[in-house]
Amino acid sequence: MKKLFNHLAFLYGKDKAPQLYERAQKLMDGYRSRTHGAVRDGELTERDSILITYGDQVQSPNQAPLQTLGLFCRQHLTDIVRGIHILPFYPWTSDDGFSVVDYRKVNSVLGDWDDISSMQSNFRLMFDGVINHISAQSEWFQGFLRDDPRYCHYFIAIEGSPDLSQVVRPRTLPLLTTFKTASGEKKVWTTFSADQIDLNFQNPEVLFEILDILLLYAERGADFIRLDAIPYLWKEIGTTCIHLPQTHLVIQLLRAALDETAPHVSLITETNVPHTDNISYFGDGTNEAQLVYNFALPPLTLHTFHIGDARILSNWAKTLTLPSDKTTFFNFLASHDGIGLNPARGILSNEEIDSLVDKTLEHGGLVSYKHNADGSQSPYEMNINYFDALSDPNGGEPLELQVNRFIAAQAIMLSLLGVPGVYFHSLFGSRGWIEGVKQAGRNRTINREKLQLDELQNELSDENSLRAKVFTKYCQLLKTRSSSPAFHPHGTQKIIDLHPSVFAVERISPDGKSRMLCLHNVSAEKVTFETEHATALSPYQILWMNL
Repeated sequence: MKKLFNHLAFLYGKDKAPQLYERAQKLMDGYRSRTHGAVRDGELTERDSILITYGDQVQSPNQAPLQTLGLFCRQHLTDIVRGIHILPFYPWTSDDGFSVVDYRKVNSVLGDWDDISSMQSNFRLMFDGVINHISAQSEWFQGFLRDDPRYCHYFIAIEGSPDLSQVVRPRTLPLLTTFKTASGEKKVWTTFSADQIDLNFQNPEVLFEILDILLLYAERGADFIRLDAIPYLWKEIGTTCIHLPQTHLVIQLLRAALDETAPHVSLITETNVPHTDNISYFGDGTNEAQLVYNFALPPLTLHTFHIGDARILSNWAKTLTLPSDKTTFFNFLASHDGIGLNPARGILSNEEIDSLVDKTLEHGGLVSYKHNADGSQSPYEMNINYFDALSDPNGGEPLELQVNRFIAAQAIMLSLLGVPGVYFHSLFGSRGWIEGVKQAGRNRTINREKLQLDELQNELSDENSLRAKVFTKYCQLLKTRSSSPAFHPHGTQKIIDLHPSVFAVERISPDGKSRMLCLHNVSAEKVTFETEHATALSPYQILWMNL
């Protein structure tokens, strides 16, 4: 465990490293026998696709939401998806779960740890490590406000008026929030909101709290741990406070500890930033995240279908490389958040990004903005359901055409190298929830509607409903994908130029024995071209062929 020692020495100094290392070993030894790393298989295969869902996404009277979710997934998604990412299921106070009160508990409104563990027999589980910040109502921060010695250095209190102008901001809210403490007012670092208090990882006590929590998640059944908002983890006044070397070292330290204690657990970094910065969280291919969110994919795919031309997407996909066969992308088009624009900057022009924003507004969506260093604002996220982003709800197009366009976009995501993440609402063709935005006062709520189990079941039983049409086609794609080793997340891919309106990718299994040619017409027109296997595709047609 030389890596672990070296990381501690870099972060906290050579003098403190021996004692911290001994403490870390003791902590890990306590978990080692309980994390079952020796018997659980952490290897990824073509069968791995992950449903992204809230714990209360599907609800039924007189039943804990986590129980309802587990029942629904067992009935409808066994052998369709292999994993479930349950978005933060801990007690929380804001941001739909991402302002955590207690990392070690399950929100009693959702259920309990037994409800979580009951899903393990059918699905691999992803937990959230919301470790950049914690709720203002947490015991940790309340202790800070009381001047409790244990928590007095858990957070970042800023004295005086240092120059913070270089700090990269993902929000338009103030960076610092003033709180009354037992010893007077203090300005505290709050990157995301006044209820989300940034943790101070310069204090090793914070690091050990978080390490203990992530090992607890491994013990409780997590096969994947998603590191939320991780680029902002380490703060140094006078810097941008994003992607700092210390942040990468913390991730490497957590990876080293998990590799030693629970080697079946994979880290996945959530870094909604430009693509080059995003993939830096693979590290050298062995020492940081095993999976990285492919954040550029959602806006690039949307742009592709808006203009009916796949060339920008194809050219970008040709650049996708991995540092080792131990890493891969986490591909997605939609999630509980909006469609991030920053990852597309430098790939799409400013005019093309403005066009995406305009189209989102035309389709009934919303746009969120961030502050820039020069005091201006720029759009950073489009808040819209992906189905509506592709098809104007008031456009009057035939439903079948809208469904085919949506499924073609999802097929591109499924065909690319990596592990696909499928948001619950995408799987069932949900439309935007404007009423929810009005109720919550938050743009992101547009894609976070909670569904009643009986109503969802009824819609799925009606083959003519939007939900049934989308679900049936989506399941067919997922089954095809999971049955072919060509889609192995550690295989290879080759982007092929056949026609401007066709996104074509050949997938090849790691042993080279299985090959699949995936063709997707991204336009509303029939296209013709010459290949050995096909000559034409109808509007939004998908054609996956074994070679």
